[in-house]
Amino acid sequence: MLFLLRQARCRAATPRRLSNSPARYLQTARVIFSGIQPTGVPHLGNYLGALRQWVTLQDAAAPDETLLYAIVDLHAITLKQDPAQLRQWRREMLASLLAVGLDPKRSIIFCQSDVPQHAELMWILSCNASMGYLSRMTQWKSKLSLPATASPLDLAPPRSPSAPSLPSLKLGLFSYPVLQAADILLYRTTHVPVGEDQSQHLEFAREVANSFNHIFSPTTPLLIPPETILSPAKRIMSLTKPTKKMSKSDPDIKSRILITDSKDVISKKLKSSLTDSLDGISYNHSTRPGVSNLIDIMYYLDESIASSPVQLCADFQNMSLKALKEKVAEAVDTQIRDVRERYESVMGGDAGALADVGDEGARKAEERAKETIGRVRKVLGFTWD
Repeated sequence: MLFLLRQARCRAATPRRLSNSPARYLQTARVIFSGIQPTGVPHLGNYLGALRQWVTLQDAAAPDETLLYAIVDLHAITLKQDPAQLRQWRREMLASLLAVGLDPKRSIIFCQSDVPQHAELMWILSCNASMGYLSRMTQWKSKLSLPATASPLDLAPPRSPSAPSLPSLKLGLFSYPVLQAADILLYRTTHVPVGEDQSQHLEFAREVANSFNHIFSPTTPLLIPPETILSPAKRIMSLTKPTKKMSKSDPDIKSRILITDSKDVISKKLKSSLTDSLDGISYNHSTRPGVSNLIDIMYYLDESIASSPVQLCADFQNMSLKALKEKVAEAVDTQIRDVRERYESVMGGDAGALADVGDEGARKAEERAKETIGRVRKVLGFTWD
């Protein structure tokens, strides 16, 4: 899971306020939550589309605002994981969050599995989550490569020989959105920065919160329906398959640039990136996806250099593809050089110090989580008084 964050000039700088007064939910200050799966070192798409804005939100936050950024390892195990690799990926992701500029003294940075209240609230919310609603969610369908119209019943006999078997859909994957909702609602989150592809999950979280409040806490709503901080998408595509998004799951390491790649590695990956044999530089994702992706990367690295990717492309129209790739490589290295150096410093330092950051973040997160769970337990009748 990735609640995708975008850059400073998006509406994150001036987010929509809650449609209902925050006082109605016994909350006045803004709380921002987002999470990222532990997939090891993030790639350039993660950085430009998400992580860089996490830092922007942190640096622009008012003193009374709370920011929580989670490494969502419980979500990761909806697919089979190697324990040793997952442990390493958690460390690499935490080091990466520090390297991009998140400050554990200002933001609460933690691993989801270190706060047991996530799982507890998920179960409670599951007891009122609609199977019909969940069946319409896209997460489990995309993971199993099923069409958007698929239903859980489609996987049960009788089915065609080519259809996925019923065991291929696990309960954890199907109920993934409930855990996402619990992640958000546990901290009485008021705002969640997301990309357009995650808006469905935020709508589900609002649905779950409203349903819970209606049943158990109608007078003074307990769970806060979160607002969305939505920004224009920054889709960074694969260097080898520019019609697909850049992804860590692609077996070809040349398809992506990691935020820890050296200048030489960046140059080699971009030099071998798939473009075309046409002359000149033009911007059209349909006819020239590879070239357009390079322009997008250049533009999103520093949006102050042009008003749009199209305008930036006009400045390069007479440039050769070789020269364009070299220019993009230089821009990427300039942007991530400091991040790379900080990452190497963190990973090369005391392993215990990195673990302490995660432990301290989990402690702070659990303090807030216990407050919400305490209120939830009370309205459910799970207390003795």
